[in-house]
Amino acid sequence: MKISLIVNGTLWQGDVEPRLLLAHLLRERLRLTATRIGCDTSFCGACTVLLDGRTVKSCTVLAVQADGGSVTTAESLAGDPDDPATWHPLARAFRAHHALQCGFCTSGMLVAAAGLLAGDPDPDEDAVRHGLEGNICRCTGYGRIVDAVTGAAAEMRSAP
Repeated sequence: MKISLIVNGTLWQGDVEPRLLLAHLLRERLRLTATRIGCDTSFCGACTVLLDGRTVKSCTVLAVQADGGSVTTAESLAGDPDDPATWHPLARAFRAHHALQCGFCTSGMLVAAAGLLAGDPDPDEDAVRHGLEGNICRCTGYGRIVDAVTGAAAEMRSAP
């Protein structure tokens, strides 16, 4: 099937098999490997992306279901790896708060947090925890991740 989508602000068009998962399209065809596949069951959240502004687990969405939509991946939050000033505030906050260790869950957490902050620019701790439900971290514990999200939210609110 022929589909078209906007991925991180760029139009992509191509032919896909009807059963191709969005996660596989992103990773294998578009080489956006920050979208991780951890469980294939939507349990871990490592594959979280924004689809038309909503957080979705891309391992459970068919690419054809995203046809005509807009997909945002963790790559959209990156800047120059050597210049943290170019990073999205969430990426800087995750680094500053030591909210990552192995990094496997990080891209899904970042995207879920970006979706949360788009709808709630001033979340309290409970709202952050609820907004990140379904994204599993096996390394850090969630305290540092929550601190990073609330820290990024504060930075984003104070930005001109």
